[in-house]
Amino acid sequence: MRKIMAFKKVKYFYNTHTLSYEKVKHSWGMTILKVFGFLCAAAVFSTIIMYFAYTYFDSPKEKILKRQLAQTNVQYNALINRVKSMDRVLGDLQDRDDNIYRVIFEAEPISKDVREAGFGGANLYAKLEGYSNSDIMVGATEVIDRTSRKMYIQSKSYDELKKRIENKSQMLQALPAIQPVSNKNLMRIASGFGYRMDPIYKIMQFHSGLDFTAAIGTPIYATGDGTVALATYDNSGYGMHVVINHGYGYQTLYGHMSRMKVNIGQTVKRGDVIGYVGSTGKSTGPHCHYEVIKNGTKIDPVNFFYNDLSPAEYEKMLQQAAKNNQSFD
Repeated sequence: MRKIMAFKKVKYFYNTHTLSYEKVKHSWGMTILKVFGFLCAAAVFSTIIMYFAYTYFDSPKEKILKRQLAQTNVQYNALINRVKSMDRVLGDLQDRDDNIYRVIFEAEPISKDVREAGFGGANLYAKLEGYSNSDIMVGATEVIDRTSRKMYIQSKSYDELKKRIENKSQMLQALPAIQPVSNKNLMRIASGFGYRMDPIYKIMQFHSGLDFTAAIGTPIYATGDGTVALATYDNSGYGMHVVINHGYGYQTLYGHMSRMKVNIGQTVKRGDVIGYVGSTGKSTGPHCHYEVIKNGTKIDPVNFFYNDLSPAEYEKMLQQAAKNNQSFD
């Protein structure tokens, strides 16, 4: 068995004074200096490596934090989209509140300044700034705050309308609030309010009511309590028609009847039969032409069917009434 022996490397230098080779001797100071120099070089090299590693490469912990941040941003965006969707629904409620409910109960519409109050001016979200994802945090918080404010204003509006309702039960009974003919499948609206093609003159003319198609002899109902103001026949216009005065500035007109069942001055209740569907006067087919008149101005009757329609049915009726088709009269 061969024995391997390790020998320490010995260094020599040539001494020009003695003209001989002498063994190199290291002092403790030199040894310490060399060790210190090596450690400094290692520290500098390690620092450079760590700098590039942390600058251009993510640590496992950083990767986890970045994934969590990305998931948070996705959740924030989803939250913003949900709140914006709620805000659109709230906008529809505000529009109906101002243009239907508050009109019906003779309340002034709520101005945009009031609905948007509490925003602008000083930066309300300064505490959320200065972060890498500040924009999305500020955006989400602002959308939520704005929608919450709108909901609060809308809630107060409904509280006001509730008080008006409680004080106007008689008025509610008088207001036109049902359809003039039975329309369970919501398919009888043949023509809506607005500019429509005239069936006789074939030009666009303003159609001041809704046309409900039905067979001749179908009952026509009073849409609210009131007194019959007119029950007459007009050969070139509404034909045999009835006008009911509901009070509070409201009247309703029912045209093209085949037969009337009421007389001028007669008191009627909502749901009473006042006549029957026909095609008299300027008419191209059996139907009931129905109008709502407020303080002498004819307004869209589709906004007054809130008593016998669910929200889904009301939406379907709006779509039917909005069709740009030919009127029946």
